[in-house]
Amino acid sequence: MKKVLITGINSFTGKHLEKYLQKQDFEVVGTTSKSCDITNKDDIINALNKFKPNFIIHLAGISFAAHANNEDFYKINTIGTTNLLDAILQTNLKIEKIILSSSATVYGNQDKEILDESLCPKPANHYGASKYSMECLASGYFSKLPIIITRPFNYTGFGQEEHFLIPKIVSHFKENKKEIELGNLDVKREFNDVNFVCEVYSKLLMVKEKSKIINIASQNPIALLDVIELMNKISGYEIKVLVNPAFVRKDEIKTLCGSSKKLFNLIGDIESKELEKTLRVMYEA
Repeated sequence: MKKVLITGINSFTGKHLEKYLQKQDFEVVGTTSKSCDITNKDDIINALNKFKPNFIIHLAGISFAAHANNEDFYKINTIGTTNLLDAILQTNLKIEKIILSSSATVYGNQDKEILDESLCPKPANHYGASKYSMECLASGYFSKLPIIITRPFNYTGFGQEEHFLIPKIVSHFKENKKEIELGNLDVKREFNDVNFVCEVYSKLLMVKEKSKIINIASQNPIALLDVIELMNKISGYEIKVLVNPAFVRKDEIKTLCGSSKKLFNLIGDIESKELEKTLRVMYEA
């Protein structure tokens, strides 16, 4: 049985991914911020020597773009990742595949409807910048380690924290609130299901290719107000949408839609779950 180490296994994605991979007959082990501080290389080395994994999926990091301390993005997302890669080299473990989770926010505002991997990143916030700097540094390890860097576009599902957009919207409807305060309304995003992302990770572990940067995308953007309309339909009542200036970001990326061509050429087509079905699962949970 092949062993997969997931850093950040107690995260939203990590919890879903653990269950998904177990169903695919992987042995799954993981670290949390309490069991392994990725800013401490010795912690990582101890974890690697303990688990001796065949594969690593690196999810540990700060994923909330509005996190208050900007320094944390670089300390954890950037330096934490290079600590992991250095620790792998230091242990001399034979890892078959290392998947590093970056983010679609590295693209920034590109004035294009569909973003592909050939574009030059232009991150517009510290979260995106920390992920792009991670990518730049990690690419220096391509000749030494079997790395694939992924750029997931927005995804959601049951168990995601309510400070993220979709869970916030769903929770307002579950609580039968009459109003909801949002920020920029004129945005479009992919809102893929977390299990779509888990399936991608699972398939990427098995491909021979390495030293690649790949979108995790369905190429299906949805306007924010259309999400509200879907929830109106699911809940059976209409909520009033208010714009709170405090939630409006000046550096907001208007459209985030990724090209899935490179991904599907690599692993084959994956059918993405309709957003309405994902929302209904979250609403009825």
